[in-house]
Amino acid sequence: MKRMRDRVFFLVSLGLILTCSSCTSSTAGKQPLTDVARLSEQASVGLPQRSEILSKMTLANRYFMDKWPDPGQPIVTDRRRPSNIWTRATYYEGLMALYEIDPKQTYYDYAVAWGEAHHWEPAYGGTQTHNADNQCCGQTYIDLYRIDPQPKRIGPIKQTIDNMVNSDKSDDWWWIDALQMAMPVFARLGVVYEDDRYFEKMYDLYIFTKEKHGGNGLYNPEDALWWRDKDFVPPYKTPGGKNCYWSRGNGWVFAAMVRVLDIMPPDAPHREEYMTMFKNMAEALLALQREDGFWNVSLVDPTDFGGKETSGTAFFVYGFAWGVRKGLLDQERFLPAAIRGWNGMAHDALHPNGFLGYVQSTGKQPSDGQPVTYDRVPNFEDYGLGAFLLAGSEMAKLADLPQGK
Repeated sequence: MKRMRDRVFFLVSLGLILTCSSCTSSTAGKQPLTDVARLSEQASVGLPQRSEILSKMTLANRYFMDKWPDPGQPIVTDRRRPSNIWTRATYYEGLMALYEIDPKQTYYDYAVAWGEAHHWEPAYGGTQTHNADNQCCGQTYIDLYRIDPQPKRIGPIKQTIDNMVNSDKSDDWWWIDALQMAMPVFARLGVVYEDDRYFEKMYDLYIFTKEKHGGNGLYNPEDALWWRDKDFVPPYKTPGGKNCYWSRGNGWVFAAMVRVLDIMPPDAPHREEYMTMFKNMAEALLALQREDGFWNVSLVDPTDFGGKETSGTAFFVYGFAWGVRKGLLDQERFLPAAIRGWNGMAHDALHPNGFLGYVQSTGKQPSDGQPVTYDRVPNFEDYGLGAFLLAGSEMAKLADLPQGK
């Protein structure tokens, strides 16, 4: 393991050198690095021990579980909502990732109690809903079914998605968050039932969002980034005159690619499209990382409510770490970025009691939920934690790699 840590230190240092050497480029949105001392400090830390990563994850998760001892308790903010809405469903994605690397019965029981409390159904609309936000909970329902295949755990979400598979509509995903909410549900059903119809319908919905929504689609191939919805397609610009690429929105898409690719068989239909998207987005995001390891809420315009933001950063770290571990991303460039991102969150955002700072509240653009600060509590604390746990799970798996890898 010492040999691996020596190599990690070398790679982080090399990443620092490569990043600094590119500071003079004119790439859109890239800002010159000014705090080299801070980067050097983070590089010297290197990849944390697995036990240290797990302790940070456990601390953050304990804070949340202590605050929400009853998984079925409704969420009350500006109004009363069921606790299987997309925000909480994203948390359970992270909890299941934590359970995978640290299989404590408490985590499993907490997730099962959540599913039971909601009768394993979508958040709203029953099995007739086409809204991806309502379906996000199905990711964890299906994961729990794969552990213990009780039909009730998968029946309602399967019926929901079957209704979409049997429909001619392909324009349901009109906002990019929807890709993370629902694509992994389709992919899981395709795997469980060995049925390519789920993969084909998933692609139909995805490609409409990418290429047709808003006129020409919500994806800009020139920048390899996504507009959140049609309201942000040009001529809309940030106050600085740049394209508005919302950090968490692109984080949703990036995480969706990871979660789909991670479960799809190698020969599944359209897998190559998602692989290409993942790699292209990774390259674009790498150039936009801040010197402190975070990403701005407005990815290419740091003057548009610039500053640390945890949820988008966590999704990008999740993707970078997964891509490096799978051999899909260049280790010498992406491993240092993943380490900087994780260390930034663990050192600067995580409070001693487990609360996560710098999480932007719900919204759809950089100006929503401001100000984003270390101490401010977002309107929902769950999705930021879910993203943090996903990132931590992949960082822990990197720390588990054999010597010399």
